[in-house]
Amino acid sequence: MRPSFSLGGGGIAVALVLAWSYWPTLADLWAFWSDNLDYASGQFVPLVVIYVIWSRRGELAKLSWSTCWFGLGLLVFAQLVRFYGIYDMYGSLERYSMVLSVLGILWFLFGTGFLWKFRWAMLFLFLTVPLPGRIHSAVSLPLQDFATRSAVVGLELLGFLVVREGNVLRVSEASVVAVAEACSGLRMLNAFALVCVTLSFVAHRPVWQKVGVVLSCIPIAVFSNTVRLVVTVLLFEHAHGELAQRLSHDWAGIAMMPFAVAVAIGELKLFGWLSGARRVAADARNARKANRSGVRKLVAVQRL
Repeated sequence: MRPSFSLGGGGIAVALVLAWSYWPTLADLWAFWSDNLDYASGQFVPLVVIYVIWSRRGELAKLSWSTCWFGLGLLVFAQLVRFYGIYDMYGSLERYSMVLSVLGILWFLFGTGFLWKFRWAMLFLFLTVPLPGRIHSAVSLPLQDFATRSAVVGLELLGFLVVREGNVLRVSEASVVAVAEACSGLRMLNAFALVCVTLSFVAHRPVWQKVGVVLSCIPIAVFSNTVRLVVTVLLFEHAHGELAQRLSHDWAGIAMMPFAVAVAIGELKLFGWLSGARRVAADARNARKANRSGVRKLVAVQRL
């Protein structure tokens, strides 16, 4: 069943009005993505969602679309959240209400089947919104401390004598590196989450493998950030200050992304190999059971 023309047209009109009313919020969000590199990956999330829906357009055509009035309920709830965010001057609520409004419009126009079919992609849209300030501090500061500790361990494993003073690493008088909040790894965590979730959408694998890839973004990000910090200290130790600064902040950060992609793809290959090994082992067990069953039947026939 398709939504009627009048209801569909009304829904599109409401969507256009909401887009106009949310334009300042969207502009503010775009400026935040541009200024804060920790959340710059958020601007790519809608593109990933659009690609996921487009790549499954064959399945989309088989869905029975129908207008669902629950979508309007979600839309009303989103506006209540928005008004409270404006009243309390809490920008994150206004941004989250924008995502809820998009979900409400899609639910109203295309129905529950569409929303359920692409439920993970719809939830993925919430990654467009940066973490609220309190949550950001609660996550970033422990990550910064852990990044400093892990860098110390990595350098000591390489044979360096490292003196830690808070979040400052001193290898020698000439090599003093401060692990700033920007080096906490939150930027990599957000970027790797985008990579791993995109791979889970694209790869045709069992659910447990996709969940494993998504959850692995945390250890991959932490490990990659540790490698970047260790390389940064080594650059400051063996290169000039300006050159080390440029290489560590520009090239080292860029190099971590293909590294993370390679690790995620390698993880998928490992999961595939484990699945194949388990399947071969299961087939071997079934063959042995069939052989034993055949031997028992042959012995029974001979006795008769």
